Amino acid sequence: MVLASAVASAVPHFLAKKMELASAVPHFLKEKTILITGASGFIAKVFVEKVLRVEPNVKKLYLLIRAPNNDSATQRLHNEVIGKDLFRVLRDKWGANFGSFISKKVIAIAGDISCENLGLRDDHLRREMMEEIDYIINTAATTTFDERYDIAMAINSMGAIHVSNFAKKCCKIKLLVHVSTAYVCGEIEKEEQVVLEKPFEMGETLKGITSKLDIEVENKLLKEKIDQLQSHNADEEAIKNAMKDFGTERAKLHGWPNTYVFTKAMGEMLFVQELKNNVPLIVIRPTMVTSTFKQPFPGWIEGLRTLDTLIAAYAKGRLNCFLGHPSTILDVKPWINEFGKPVIVIKKVTTLTSMAKFRRYMMIRYVLPLKVLNLASRILGKHYKDVYKDNKRKLKTVFRVVELYRPYALFKGIFNDSNTKNLEKNYSKLGMDDDDEFNFDPKSIDWKDYMMNAHVSGLMKYVIKVS
Repeated sequence: MVLASAVASAVPHFLAKKMELASAVPHFLKEKTILITGASGFIAKVFVEKVLRVEPNVKKLYLLIRAPNNDSATQRLHNEVIGKDLFRVLRDKWGANFGSFISKKVIAIAGDISCENLGLRDDHLRREMMEEIDYIINTAATTTFDERYDIAMAINSMGAIHVSNFAKKCCKIKLLVHVSTAYVCGEIEKEEQVVLEKPFEMGETLKGITSKLDIEVENKLLKEKIDQLQSHNADEEAIKNAMKDFGTERAKLHGWPNTYVFTKAMGEMLFVQELKNNVPLIVIRPTMVTSTFKQPFPGWIEGLRTLDTLIAAYAKGRLNCFLGHPSTILDVKPWINEFGKPVIVIKKVTTLTSMAKFRRYMMIRYVLPLKVLNLASRILGKHYKDVYKDNKRKLKTVFRVVELYRPYALFKGIFNDSNTKNLEKNYSKLGMDDDDEFNFDPKSIDWKDYMMNAHVSGLMKYVIKVS
């Protein structure tokens, strides 16, 4: 009886303590001003919605958006961010007051991280931001694998210097969060090799002591390449293709598979160097971005992400073969209608576990028939010649895409996530491990249910159209 009484009296105290701890995360945001770069991107939108929903008493969110002026930035804010279905829970919560709430809390700023001072032209506004900002969340990036080297360098690498310099001028700055990518580790060909969570040293390459990376030299070579192309009167298309090839060439020279991860790695190096002993820095390296899990509702997504291209192609019956590691688990199903019946009859997909097998498959299935078609076009005339050219172009595109995705389709590494696990343990110690709003334990997710009933359903609703 005494034990029961003691337990009963302890329960209200425990619940009160848990409610206090659960409010710790929103309290971290209360009356704080945050600058978010890349504000029209997927991650930034999800972050903005989350902050406004869990802590409406956040002071201000500055959203840096590429635009010629602040009016245009505001227009983009409403069309490309606030107007999205992602914000419908927040919109329903505030009702008729939603517009005034957003105008009070969210300010769209025309700017560009590839420029000094983030491209902010209004000196008064810039000084005001530097006096107010508590946190900076840098999500701005170009994520195209074979991006032009000049564009990727300007945004992913030199953008780090511009964001860092701006942060150091913010008198109240407490933290800068930089969103990178897990694949700065490069290609992992050894089975189950552990990829450690550690920052890059300035000048470090993935080829060890056999190469040395100098970012100033990279910028110099880039400028020389552009000057050379322009001196030869190269047109824009020629310059674009040359810049893409040059980026891939420089990336592979230092051990990275493509321009995207190479320039993101340099960006990490620059952030660490520029902010050392100045501003606390967190680097987040996500592996892949998919749709929302639970909050604000399951399945919201925008555009086809890396995995989604495969899901969409399979759903439409257009995926005959797939390059991938044999132990990789891919949970996709054919496109079905509301009665659970397939909309399209799907053939079994051939899984090719190496580039050698892929090339043999393509040679037999497509390349040799294409050669026969080429011969026929010479004999039978223009119609077959046009068909040959069209199929040759498609085949070239397939090989290019496969080469771009090869490092990830055949990725054999295992990412060490000790830092995340330690954070999750501390979260659990606070008694908040069952709090859906901030839970980030992947073991608590039913992945098959999520993929089929949230992610794929979200793709069907927001992205994929049957044709």
